[in-house]
Amino acid sequence: MLSEVLLVSAPGKVILHGEHAVVHGKVALAVALNLRTFLRLQPHSNGKVGLNLPNIGIKRAWDVAKLQMLDTSFLKQGDVTALTPEQVEKLKEVAGFPEDCADHEHLAVLSFLHLYLSVCRSQRALPSLDVTVWSELPTGAGLGSSAAYSVCLAAALLTACKEIPNPLKDGEAASRWTEENLELINKWAFQGERVIHGNPSGVDNAVSTWGGALRYQQGKISSLKRPPALKILLINTKVPRSTKALVAGVRSRLLKFPEIVAPLLTSIDAISLECERVLGEMAAAPAPEHYLVLEILDQNVTGVWNLPWQRDTWCSGAERGPQKFSLPSSPRGR
Repeated sequence: MLSEVLLVSAPGKVILHGEHAVVHGKVALAVALNLRTFLRLQPHSNGKVGLNLPNIGIKRAWDVAKLQMLDTSFLKQGDVTALTPEQVEKLKEVAGFPEDCADHEHLAVLSFLHLYLSVCRSQRALPSLDVTVWSELPTGAGLGSSAAYSVCLAAALLTACKEIPNPLKDGEAASRWTEENLELINKWAFQGERVIHGNPSGVDNAVSTWGGALRYQQGKISSLKRPPALKILLINTKVPRSTKALVAGVRSRLLKFPEIVAPLLTSIDAISLECERVLGEMAAAPAPEHYLVLEILDQNVTGVWNLPWQRDTWCSGAERGPQKFSLPSSPRGR
């Protein structure tokens, strides 16, 4: 078990093209933002495991010995399947939540417990530790806040339990894990996302894990080669939305009106592919007409869904993925 304080951060994301369609097997292009989520893990020996989420006013603690005595065999280490509704109810019992809780705050706690109990099952005894997570990302704004949260949790718990090595070398202020380790972090982060969102595509946690600009389709991830520098205008409407509800809404429309919605998904896929081609050309020799095409593509995709783009802050794209730092930072709200 890790003995020193661990500080991890992971970026948020914005999907340039393919939002919602990616859940149905279409191509999505996404970039990481220079807005990040931060996690501080403090090992100790007080027999408690604590979770502090100052951004959303959550602070919980559990007795490790009591958790150890509970039957958590339904959480199989390395299991890649989503939790069944029955397993989620058992997890609620472990957390001490009522059966009907489904708000974002409760789901964030359930995601933590799922990863903590699953990853740490490899230890002879569940570890005592305090985890504090704070973020520059607003929740419910489509910027991957839950994915960055899940990536930070997965990276920290896997490192603390020595399932992956600590990448930080003496004298380094920051570092990142190897590709093999990032694969494992991404796999576990996806499990955390499933607890929160039910049936996510996996693109959010992939971008938060690897950073940069990515092409994502049905679990296959590839980096966009030498993408041009992008400035993205983010407008925060302060109106939170549930990704789980939005994904379910699109699926419901597809099932109810397949002849109408399926062609829309195909059109979105074509827009993503054309944007990928244009970005590739811009990487080699950018020209003014490329920006005009990108503007037309943006107008087309918003017309397809009839959804206004809502972004708030100037952010540069192509941020790095999760990083481990040497010095703890003071979390906001404490």
